[in-house]
Amino acid sequence: MKKIIVLILAGYLAGLMGAATFQFFSENDSPGTYKDPNAVHELVSGSDGLAFATYPDSRVPIENMEEMNEAFARASRESTPSVVFIKTFTEKVYTNTWYEWFFGDRPSQSYISTGSGVIFTSDGYIVTNNHVVENADVIEVIHNKRAFEASLVSTDPSTDLAVLKIDQTDLPNINIGSARRLEVGEWVLAVGNPFNLTSTVTAGIVSAKGRQINILKTNFPIESFIQTDAAINPGNSGGALVNVNGELVGINTAILSKTGSYAGYGFAVPVDIVAKIVGDLINYGEVQKAYLGAEMLDIDQQIGKEMELDDWNGVLVQKIQEGGAADKAGIWEKDIIIGIDGDEIRSKGEFEELISYHSPGDRLEIVYRRENQTRNTVVTLTNAEGTTSILKREVYTSRSLGAEFEIVPKVERELLGIPHGVRVRKIRGGLMSRLNIEEGFTITHINKIPVEDPEKLADILTKIRGRVYIEGVNREGDKGYYSYFF
Repeated sequence: MKKIIVLILAGYLAGLMGAATFQFFSENDSPGTYKDPNAVHELVSGSDGLAFATYPDSRVPIENMEEMNEAFARASRESTPSVVFIKTFTEKVYTNTWYEWFFGDRPSQSYISTGSGVIFTSDGYIVTNNHVVENADVIEVIHNKRAFEASLVSTDPSTDLAVLKIDQTDLPNINIGSARRLEVGEWVLAVGNPFNLTSTVTAGIVSAKGRQINILKTNFPIESFIQTDAAINPGNSGGALVNVNGELVGINTAILSKTGSYAGYGFAVPVDIVAKIVGDLINYGEVQKAYLGAEMLDIDQQIGKEMELDDWNGVLVQKIQEGGAADKAGIWEKDIIIGIDGDEIRSKGEFEELISYHSPGDRLEIVYRRENQTRNTVVTLTNAEGTTSILKREVYTSRSLGAEFEIVPKVERELLGIPHGVRVRKIRGGLMSRLNIEEGFTITHINKIPVEDPEKLADILTKIRGRVYIEGVNREGDKGYYSYFF
């Protein structure tokens, strides 16, 4: 009997101690998700156009399941009014058929693709994915059951982002947070229109950051995705990834799936990158991308062993652009960059993300290792032409050729190994479609004549007769040749 009483007393005391311990940790280290105190941004108008200002905010702890449920409901209420449904209509031209060769372009047929978008500003600027609106002739935004025709402000294929504009005011723009201090394990919500179902919300956690999945096929892609297990399906592209406070932390962009439907992994562009891209596209029509003038590699087991590294964190400088920012700052090939302005670098994705926050002319403190010795230097970032001035995209459209062209900037010419060239940006039918030249191909010579600007290219192709020999390179820098008889 005494043993039973002792056991009961021991259990009672243990229960009291456990409750006290739980209360102590609940008051001093409440579990849940917090807002970053410096993570609230607002798009404001200034002397230099639109820019993002940062304001401090208080931490909001979530202490129990009831509060978590309410936070999810509140985040959904606050974010869903800012997510729109997007329809695009494209005139599909049939090319390379006997009909076209004899009678010209065959009558086209319109087809529709759909996606999502996020209201970024109350006066009608909307962000979505580039692949949602790519090649669209007409873009329609649906908000609160009302349809608006949207104009395309500009796009950035290197981040798969695009900015649209509708002629409306007092729209419910989304609250913009930050992804820089978003932690793996935090709850997030994906808001979009999968399968044409408007205002659908799914929940999950951040399962990784800084992911590179090699889906952006451009010369200088920026891939540092937020990976989440919140269900993302076709139609979610361009939608919002928000935290439990209803703040935008990313733009949903891709899924990793063998079937085309959700299979456990979704990827979003961090909002800090989005904010920089959107501001540039609105202000300049072109992203003012900053370049270090160096190519980087992740350090894997092979590199670590070959270089006998003591620390495998950081990114390896694989190649230095002669006369570029890194070269001028004294950085060498085989140096290992481990920090930028106080932020530690562990991967190529983190490196590219940190650089993407900046503009040409910005000065950064770079910490690097050379032969296992730590050094530091200051780098002034440049633009694609190797200067610090504002660049604007110049696209030349030729109706007779049925295509858009642009000059390839200096940094890309050096990457491709060409002294000059004109890129075929977009093909809309006409002569260029009949020549079977792919979009993204850079023409360097026509009949051995150097091609240095789009107008010269169009003039040659519209006037030339007889045998035509076109030389150039594709996006990967592989040489290509086309021969025709006009």
